[in-house]
Amino acid sequence: MPTTYAAKLASLAESDFDRFHGFHETTTKMSTRIRKYWTDIDLHFPGVGTPWSAVFVSFFVKSAGATAAEFHFAAAHARFVFAAIQNAQNSVGVFRGRRLNGYAPKIGDIIQNNRSGNMFDFDFAAAHNDYESHSAIVVEEGVDGNGRYIRTIGGNEADTVGDKVVRLAVSGLIKQPPTDPHRYICVIENLK
Repeated sequence: MPTTYAAKLASLAESDFDRFHGFHETTTKMSTRIRKYWTDIDLHFPGVGTPWSAVFVSFFVKSAGATAAEFHFAAAHARFVFAAIQNAQNSVGVFRGRRLNGYAPKIGDIIQNNRSGNMFDFDFAAAHNDYESHSAIVVEEGVDGNGRYIRTIGGNEADTVGDKVVRLAVSGLIKQPPTDPHRYICVIENLK
């Protein structure tokens, strides 16, 4: 059962998916919303040509009630993942970066993955805060004909608000896809 905060985070992201999915970032409706993602976390809006997926996650983490002392709001996923891993290593904070092989994600968590063919792993993420990656918010857990899964919602997925299904092992741990065995890097556990 998700915490009140985790449920709110998932619900807010789901609501934006329902309202904006399929609207390209260059449409007035979507670009106006993207501007809000940037400005509400106190960052300058550089235009929709700049990747906005990290500000999407940061915006919803903040909108659900997290503070800057709890989460490192940023325009790059690597920055808040690095901070969350530091939290876990020091056993502090409410957002903690966890290894894929030791933590089963739940609603309200954040899943980080590689992009552009990169093969960064957890150890790399623990030592660096400036590299290309992506992340999205876990909004659903379930079981279907292919087994256990979680569903995420993220920003700047095909230039809109998108969702993805992430397959889980019976244990609940993330399964790397056979065709992309380095896809996932880290799970940010949400303890708020």
